[in-house]
Amino acid sequence: METSFKNKVSVGWLFKMAWRDSRRSRSRLFLFVLSVITGIAALVAIYSLSNNLNTAINTQAAELLGADIRITTNQPPNKAVQHIIDSLNNESQHAEQRSFASMVVFRKNGGSRLVQVKALQGNYPFYGSLETDPLYAAKSFRGQQSALVDATLMLQYNANVGDTIQVGNLNFVIAGKLLNAPGQTGFVTTIAPVVYIPLSYLSETGLLQKGSRASYQYYFNPIQKQTIDEWVKKYRDFFQKNDANIDSVATQKESTSRYFADLTRFLSLVGFIALILGCMGVASAVNVYIKEKVNSIAVLRCLGVTSYQAFAIYFIQIMMTALLGAILGGLLGIGIQQFLPVVLKNFLPVNVSTAVSWKAVGQGIVIGLIMAILFTFLPLMAIRKISPLLAVRMDFEAKTKQSGSVNSIIYVLIALFIWAFAHMQMKSTVQAVQFTIGIGVALLLLSWVAQLLRFVVRRFFPTNSSYVVRQALANLYRPNNQTTLLMISIGLGTAFISILMLLQTVLLHRMQITAATNQPNMVLFDIQQGQKSGIDSLAKKVNVPYNNWVPIVNVRISTLNSLSANRALSDTNQQVPKWLFRREYRVTYRDTLTNTEKIESGKWEGTYNGTGLPHISMEGNYAKRNGVKLGDTLTFNVQGLLVPTIVGSFRKVDWGNLQTNFLVVFPKNVLESAPQFWVLLTHIQNKHQSALFQQKVLNQFPNVSIIDLAMVLQILDSLLHKIAFVIQFMAGLSICTGIIVFVASVYISKYQRIREVVLLRTLGASSKQIFFINAFEYFFLGFLAALTGIILGVIAAWLLAVYIFETNFTIQFFPLALLVLIICFVTVAIGLLNTRGILKQSPLAVLRNDVL
Repeated sequence: METSFKNKVSVGWLFKMAWRDSRRSRSRLFLFVLSVITGIAALVAIYSLSNNLNTAINTQAAELLGADIRITTNQPPNKAVQHIIDSLNNESQHAEQRSFASMVVFRKNGGSRLVQVKALQGNYPFYGSLETDPLYAAKSFRGQQSALVDATLMLQYNANVGDTIQVGNLNFVIAGKLLNAPGQTGFVTTIAPVVYIPLSYLSETGLLQKGSRASYQYYFNPIQKQTIDEWVKKYRDFFQKNDANIDSVATQKESTSRYFADLTRFLSLVGFIALILGCMGVASAVNVYIKEKVNSIAVLRCLGVTSYQAFAIYFIQIMMTALLGAILGGLLGIGIQQFLPVVLKNFLPVNVSTAVSWKAVGQGIVIGLIMAILFTFLPLMAIRKISPLLAVRMDFEAKTKQSGSVNSIIYVLIALFIWAFAHMQMKSTVQAVQFTIGIGVALLLLSWVAQLLRFVVRRFFPTNSSYVVRQALANLYRPNNQTTLLMISIGLGTAFISILMLLQTVLLHRMQITAATNQPNMVLFDIQQGQKSGIDSLAKKVNVPYNNWVPIVNVRISTLNSLSANRALSDTNQQVPKWLFRREYRVTYRDTLTNTEKIESGKWEGTYNGTGLPHISMEGNYAKRNGVKLGDTLTFNVQGLLVPTIVGSFRKVDWGNLQTNFLVVFPKNVLESAPQFWVLLTHIQNKHQSALFQQKVLNQFPNVSIIDLAMVLQILDSLLHKIAFVIQFMAGLSICTGIIVFVASVYISKYQRIREVVLLRTLGASSKQIFFINAFEYFFLGFLAALTGIILGVIAAWLLAVYIFETNFTIQFFPLALLVLIICFVTVAIGLLNTRGILKQSPLAVLRNDVL
């Protein structure tokens, strides 16, 4: 009979049976859809953003650079580079710019701020524009003693167009607010707001003196554009050898795309994690669904349907459900993508379109569908073991257990797909393997913590608590419960947010400790040799300590042992990193270590006695990255004079402390006669003293720049909030997935809950007691889920604080407690909303099996 039935069965019949069997279960199947929607939506939105971002970069790369060619140096160009600049000037439109950090003073209220001054000459930008308010200010400021000031900075200091700012020795009238400039982002302007002035007035400001660090930028718009890329490629090595960089629209496009590719890869991986959580929820829900379908499947088997045909019927159901979820997730992703440019606006230098990327929609749907099918294979494979005898004799648990080999194959397929996805994002086999292993380890840790918490609560919960509380707790351990899964899915999102909160607290607390002690909390730099005595006098008048002076000398490495800089930069076979020779080093000399550094290896030499070569000290990690060893000979070019030295020691430096830290430290009696400038570190007692001291210094020495720790704290807090917003947005996807899985779990177990309620009411429980049993159950679930995430979050944040940031770990319990309460409230509210009709069910109807 079975063989003849099998021969008559067609694919169409399987689809009809799948459709008919789903009629009473479509609301449950729709919840399977919801579980994968969030993850697919995240992928579609991020892929769409990536595609639109690449399109925007390709079309706006010229506006990012502002010209066809840019030549940049950190010092006045030498004769060879100047010759190239002069030849380009004769063949193209050109502009020139100097960029450097300096203080500006708002004359109206005396406020001062460290900014990025850009002294401009010419019609730059040649592509795009300086966006200003009023519009004409972008051109009018160039021909007069006027300035463009960052709009946010003007708002912060209550400045208006027409007010005056002091830049160095000159006063400039504010011609307009600077709204945007080529390549400018909100993230960058938070750190260093921009002020434009005409280059023709720069020398009169007195800001660029010996030792001052500035960027010299030359922009060109050639008439003949066909050979620009070839010309840039031809001269790239020439400019590098002469301590200059050259960029074109093509190189700008490449570097910008590479940077934002890393960002979108990170966001894609976070979205993929949300999809994995959703698929885990689907697998768990399908497992419960199949168990409730045992009778139907057994009856089909009695009618001659084979095990594979039965499997096909329910596979079609789940596959079509997953396809619907993938399509809806794609549509939701299109909606989310409209908001992602707003979320990331502080980090994007281009205007990103919100146009629909159908390629991204297709990618998200395919990835989501494959993941959902792979995860549901695990519970669906149990259908093949359902015997026709189960229609009359229920022994499902004993008869349907799958073989370990089948499960192993499915787990391997899931791991391979996760690896394939990670490899597609990272373009690295090793990193993809690390990501796959990391996902597995993270989920295992979450699972272990969740199970441990459940065990501890069950084992040590007071037995003398009220009946309502004990019954609510027992509900977490009912058959077919999804407590562990919900704790994992909600806990992961909680872990992301708690890590962020804790690290933000740690970093700000670290800075505040520095401010609260007698350590330096203000730095004055770019002080010339002849200005030291004058600043000493000013500091003494306002009772500011002025003994902590630090000399700084600009040097370059000429040779490492027998390897010269020219040979290292020209020989492609050399293993020594080229940046060791390319960069300009700012070094100091002293006879003692500071409290932010300690010797890792070698012997510290604080004073050179004239015998042999002087022994310098290098920062340990930098030396190791560049292949420098103890005993190596380094010859430094000190502004034309070659100074040979020996690497005598390696130091470990705390770069996070507000101190003048250096990669290279010389002993005394070596660099004293070299051209140098000075930095003063001091401690300010209060805001009034800070304002008074800054005002006096800037009035008398306008070239001196000042960093105030209070300002650093404000900037750090602002940056952390901007970064936090993006991470919280992505972590919210994991929490949303967990909540959807929770809703599905509550709804799928609705019939079981109705029977429990009826039994409790039959035994005499009141509606009020049953209501509080449900409320406490959802409270415990939310509490344990949040606690799972916070435990892992605290551990991860502690590891990052101690081993990465190398600082003390502190916890502020109030934000974490507030996070727990929010998650508990959400789970209780959603749980009660989804079970609100249970109390109204008739006991008689349930006992007659008429419900559902």
